[in-house]
Amino acid sequence: MQTGEPNVVAMAGFAIFIGLSLVITWFAARRTRSTEHFYAAGRSISAIQNGLALAGDYMSAASFLGIAGLVALSGFDGLIYSIGFLVGWPVVMCLIAEPLRNLGKFTFSDVVAFRLRQEPVRVAAAAGSLAVVAFYLIAQMVGAGNLIRLLFGLSYETAVVIVGMVMLAYVLFGGMIATTWVQIVKAVLLLLGAFLLAMMVLMKFSFNPLALFAEASRLYGVGVLAPGRLVSDPVDAISLGLALMFGTAGLPHILMRFYTVPDARTARVSVAYATAAIGGFYLLTFILGFGAMVLVGQPAIRAVDAGGNMAAPLLAEVVGGQAFLGFIAAVAFATILAVVAGLTLAGAAALSHDIYVHVFRHSRATEKEQLLVARGATILLAVFSIVLGIAFKGQNVAYMVGLAFAIAASANFPALLLSMFWRPFTTRGAQMSILFGTAATLILIWLSPTIQMDLLGNKTAYFPYRNPGLFTIPLSFIVGIVTSLLAPETAATEGFARLEHQIHLGEEEPA
Repeated sequence: MQTGEPNVVAMAGFAIFIGLSLVITWFAARRTRSTEHFYAAGRSISAIQNGLALAGDYMSAASFLGIAGLVALSGFDGLIYSIGFLVGWPVVMCLIAEPLRNLGKFTFSDVVAFRLRQEPVRVAAAAGSLAVVAFYLIAQMVGAGNLIRLLFGLSYETAVVIVGMVMLAYVLFGGMIATTWVQIVKAVLLLLGAFLLAMMVLMKFSFNPLALFAEASRLYGVGVLAPGRLVSDPVDAISLGLALMFGTAGLPHILMRFYTVPDARTARVSVAYATAAIGGFYLLTFILGFGAMVLVGQPAIRAVDAGGNMAAPLLAEVVGGQAFLGFIAAVAFATILAVVAGLTLAGAAALSHDIYVHVFRHSRATEKEQLLVARGATILLAVFSIVLGIAFKGQNVAYMVGLAFAIAASANFPALLLSMFWRPFTTRGAQMSILFGTAATLILIWLSPTIQMDLLGNKTAYFPYRNPGLFTIPLSFIVGIVTSLLAPETAATEGFARLEHQIHLGEEEPA
């Protein structure tokens, strides 16, 4: 593999995408004059636009680079991530999309705090959101560093800094309008790139996927077609599946997208478009992973990146030469930039809208002041993402996103669901559920084999499972319910009728 050498097509692709996205940012910046435009694109995005943007936000470096790498190195078990990432969308469509749009303004904290005391809930919700954003950002920045190092021979650290600075320009000046259109362009490019790459792989096997799987079995043994190589424990497998499924409904950057559409019906329809696009894409990742396993080979993949994150670009070089490698790398780069922009916007919203405006300023901040704080929070998060990306060099990006989903499923999802559908839920219940879910997940991740054995080199781990979701999700629900029942809150219970009215009709209850 001719890695680390300048790739003209990749450089041209990078330049075109960055140029196009900066033009979008320039137009968006002219329209971004209020917090509603900065956070919610003026609520003017159509269903199909938001569906593609949702898909663009969701199909991250973990999807394209990480899952292909996991399948290439582990075989069948990589499918757990593909299916897990997909099955969360019916939960979002049936339970979350419409109530979220009808109740909220900019962040999911608006919904959780709707009938509860604002300040304690928003502080807890912002902590949960920022933990999810941090883990998700790590995955994107690690993918970016490896990709640019592979193509241009730049150092990993330089690559991470470049991505951070370009993303900062999108969000700082263009807000949600620029981020949305960057995500739409990226989603179309990613679907096209993955489809072309999968077709070129299948062409070598007479368009017969079974022939591809048979060759993988011949080269690496029948074990690659059976579960157990990546997640050998059934408890770990169930735990991972639950985190991926319910985590989707707790991702702050995904939930923010429902505020960009004009009404609840459009929010629900946009989820249907997103599910179709995402479902097609994840089917393709399985072909890409096995294609890389057979055509590139596991030793060559590990030689470039131990986590397997470069399997898809290396496969592109094998089936289409340097030119096609350049195209796929440019698509992967677009993927990373778009998702990092969405994550940074969600993190900035948590810091500025939830913490500064509602906690420090008690909802009395001016529009100009809110916009200034939002942009300051964006700069802070950009620096934070660069530092994290450098610190976590060498981790598999799909696994890192799996941890982000575990936090989202344990911290955000229980509080969101209970606040919308359970009358006795209280402020203290929401606060304890979110903080417990965040803390318990982080502690169990720290005590797991991933940190204790893989990173710290210890012989054993205090917690035997790599994925804590099976334990932390139910416990988070239990903590929220028990806390609410032990200390009832009359105002929260009385506010449930107003919440139900607005969930179903999308308008405030008449006085």
